[in-house]
Amino acid sequence: MCAAKNVDGPGASARKPSYPIESVDNALRLLIMVSEQKQVRVSEAAGELGTAVSTAHRLLAMLAHHDFVVQDPESKVYKAGPVLLKIGLSAAKNLDMRTVVRPFAEGLRDEIGETVHVAVLQGKEVLFIDCAESRNALRVASRAGTVMWAHCTSVGKAMLAAEPDDVLRGLFRSAKLPGLTEHSITQRADLFAQLEEVRRRGYARNSSESELGVGSVSAALHDLRGRSLAGISISVPLVRMPKERWAVLAEAVVRTARSIEASLP
Repeated sequence: MCAAKNVDGPGASARKPSYPIESVDNALRLLIMVSEQKQVRVSEAAGELGTAVSTAHRLLAMLAHHDFVVQDPESKVYKAGPVLLKIGLSAAKNLDMRTVVRPFAEGLRDEIGETVHVAVLQGKEVLFIDCAESRNALRVASRAGTVMWAHCTSVGKAMLAAEPDDVLRGLFRSAKLPGLTEHSITQRADLFAQLEEVRRRGYARNSSESELGVGSVSAALHDLRGRSLAGISISVPLVRMPKERWAVLAEAVVRTARSIEASLP
């Protein structure tokens, strides 16, 4: 339910998998090695992995095929490729956004008393990048690090509403959409109609669409061109949401979104 918490300790992500895949492990270790060093030779990669040179060469060739690394044609050393750099830049951008938005999220949490999330749009999905969790015993737990269908969340709908129609048509090519609960939007026509409403009123709502018993109100943060940079959301157990409270939360989240935009460089 919405009050559930993740009981894993801070080192949970570093635990060794129960069924490790050696080739995947070696490829990921190579990516770390390339990201930490300016250049890597095949012999150095083999030494680091404890494999034959031919094995290290095949792994690096596969990473190069997917543009995670590139090979210098003269020296034959491998360096970070465009995909690896793109991932790093994306992570840095999200980190910068968390740094900017965090004090506003905490202030909104303290004002409203409910959990506040920050998310970014990734195609048809949203990635929750930060959370200021409510101090109430019954609360919506942090979704930081979680990826969900954008159309099933209010923060996703708030950001989708900032996208041009041609982009939306490219994203949602099928008339049928996947759902997370029985209340999720599962028809493209219904989603597009709701996005028009979001544009008109300036915020998006969600009632049991991503998780039963959970509601939320969200607003997008826009750049100077009106495109979404991120979204901020107030998430609430529906047992604490009388009808008149929706307008209160909407005013607060929109006001906070505009304050964040005003603080951006």
